[in-house]
Amino acid sequence: VQLVESGGGWVQPGGSLRLSCAASEATLDYYNVAWFRQVPGEEQEGVSCISPSDGDESTDYLESVKGRFTISRASGENMVHLTMNNLKPEDSGVYHCALPVTAWGGRCRLDSSEYDYWGQGAQVTVSS
Repeated sequence: VQLVESGGGWVQPGGSLRLSCAASEATLDYYNVAWFRQVPGEEQEGVSCISPSDGDESTDYLESVKGRFTISRASGENMVHLTMNNLKPEDSGVYHCALPVTAWGGRCRLDSSEYDYWGQGAQVTVSS
């Protein structure tokens, strides 16, 4: 399984970006999908996740991004998006999407140990 992120870039504080995660050899609707971010010198943190499309599709968010970030599926494109609004400098980092080996894993969690496939990452820079 290969995951590819896109949509990163530079934006001023208060701006918006939409990250996308595309997968090969996996139907994302069947899996928990998560976004993590990494800042050099800091611990990786889970930003958001979405559960499989079996009627639940529950989501979870890092407390600091609630109300600003939205995770969603684009089933027809086999993609998952992370829409980020009102961005702050502390949101800067490399954002990775991640997938577990096992499909239909129940409610997603922002625990990196539960994910096995990782994309290369998309850089997000928020600065004036």
